[in-house]
Amino acid sequence: MRIDKFIASQRTDLSRQDVKRLIRKGEVTLDGEKVTSPETQALADSEVLVSGEKIVYREHIYLMINKPQGYVCSTSDRDGTNVLELVPPKLRRKGLFPAGRLDKDSEGFVLVTDDGELAHKMLAPSSHVPKTYYVRLEKPFEEKYRELFAKEMSLDALDGEGMESCLPAEICSDESDECACTVVLHEGKYHQIKRMFENAGNKVVFLRRICIGNLPLEENLPLGGCLEILHKDVENLLTSKI
Repeated sequence: MRIDKFIASQRTDLSRQDVKRLIRKGEVTLDGEKVTSPETQALADSEVLVSGEKIVYREHIYLMINKPQGYVCSTSDRDGTNVLELVPPKLRRKGLFPAGRLDKDSEGFVLVTDDGELAHKMLAPSSHVPKTYYVRLEKPFEEKYRELFAKEMSLDALDGEGMESCLPAEICSDESDECACTVVLHEGKYHQIKRMFENAGNKVVFLRRICIGNLPLEENLPLGGCLEILHKDVENLLTSKI
């Protein structure tokens, strides 16, 4: 593709006009040679440098965000401060969206991508991709929760009419904290974990998503942090935990 389009598609902080100005200044090289025209053709594996910085072409991008409380999983500012604002300028590109929801008052792993096909596979109910959560409860964990979560649980429908059922989920107590546990879901109903514990007679006071599929939240990624998921790790988003 044209080199101005190549660069602008990977760096949304640079418009094609910006790239043309950089080319005129001699700031763009292709495979070691200065580019003199924005119409110069670049290949996916070409070595492109802008002001000495390498631009790596990726058809799609996959980002791990450690969402803090107060952010919403949306692409619209009308819904509140959205997680896309946590993406650094150099990683932004057109079409980015959060793949799936995480409540505004919850923390943890949110996948941001521009790959609609992967997002569909990850979120489709038929895929049953597991999502793992660390949960703190208002009252101590009870052994009865294991049996309750292990079978289909009926919850009051959100519209207040009738009931809706949710798939079995795995739950494990935390030996170091009597009010904490981990929960593995295979679907993503609205406020599901909170509603399940309310149904069991307890209340969630804190929730953090710590894993999607077989890809855990990076331990050293701070709240509000964002990092690119390497392509070799992307397939782990669609696999079950080992």
